[in-house]
Amino acid sequence: MTAPVVPKAQFGICGGSGSLSFDFPGGLADERVTVLADDLVFDTPFGRSPVFTHFRVDGDRGPREALAVRMHGWRRGVKRADASLQTFWVFHEAGVVKVLADGGVGSLNHLLDPRDIVIPNDFIDTTIKQDIYVRGDHLLIMRRPICPELSEHLYAGASANFARVFGRGIYLVTDGPRFETVAEVDYLRRLGGDIIGQSLAPEVFLARDIGACFAGIYIVVNYGEGLVRDWEHDELKAVFFEESATIARIVIDAVAHADLGHGCGCMEYRKPSLLGLPDERKG
Repeated sequence: MTAPVVPKAQFGICGGSGSLSFDFPGGLADERVTVLADDLVFDTPFGRSPVFTHFRVDGDRGPREALAVRMHGWRRGVKRADASLQTFWVFHEAGVVKVLADGGVGSLNHLLDPRDIVIPNDFIDTTIKQDIYVRGDHLLIMRRPICPELSEHLYAGASANFARVFGRGIYLVTDGPRFETVAEVDYLRRLGGDIIGQSLAPEVFLARDIGACFAGIYIVVNYGEGLVRDWEHDELKAVFFEESATIARIVIDAVAHADLGHGCGCMEYRKPSLLGLPDERKG
C-alpha cells in the first residue's frame, strides 16, 4: 500500500541475496521481532519506492524500530541507482542512523571458500553510478567507510554460527548483474579485492550522505571464475537457501545489541560541503 508518511526508525536494513529465500523478518519466528506494517510504498523525489517492512526488535537495549527492503530495492525496470536513491531517501525521512546490509558474493581471494563469511572493512567501487546523493550537502570522506562498532556485532554473530569468519576484507563492487569472465576476475583480483559483488556501493556512501553508519555481512557463494575450481549452480543455490535464515538472525541480533550513539566516530568522516558557499572574495 502507498503510505503518506514514512514511519520513524533507527535502523535501515538492505536485505540482499543472503536473506532472500524467506520472509524477512517475520519468517524468523523470533519472539523479539514484531512486524508493525508490511508492503509499505512511498512516493519519493526519485520515483516510487520499493516495498518496505516496518518492524520492531525488543532486545536488552530496549525497543528498536527498523525499515527493511528486499534486494536493496532493486526491481526490474528500475535502474539500480534510482532504487538506491529511493531507498535511502526513505531511510533519511525515517531518521535512520544505522544501516545494515547482507549479500552473497564471489571470492577473488583464492583462500576464501563457499560459506565463508566476510565482514568487509573497505571497498573498491568500479561501478559508474557515482554521482548520486540524497542530500549532497556534505563531503563524504571514505577513509573509514565501514562502521567498526556495527561490524563487531555482525562478526560476533557470524562467529557463533559459521566455521570461518573474516572480520576484514576488501569488497570490490561491480555493476553486474552478469558474472565476470576469467580475464576480468584475474584483473579485478589484481586490484586488491577479496570478494566481488554488487550490493555494497552506492549503499555505503549513501548511508554516510544521510548521516548513518553502515556495515554489512556477506557470505561467499561461489569461487570467482578461474579461481580454485569451476563453481556449480546447485552449490550456489544450496548456500542461498540453507544459510539465509542464519544471516537474517545475525542482522536482527545486531539491531538488538548495537549502540545507537555515534561513539564509533563514523560521523567524523562527514563534513559540511565547501561547495555552494557564497563567494566572499572582494570583486
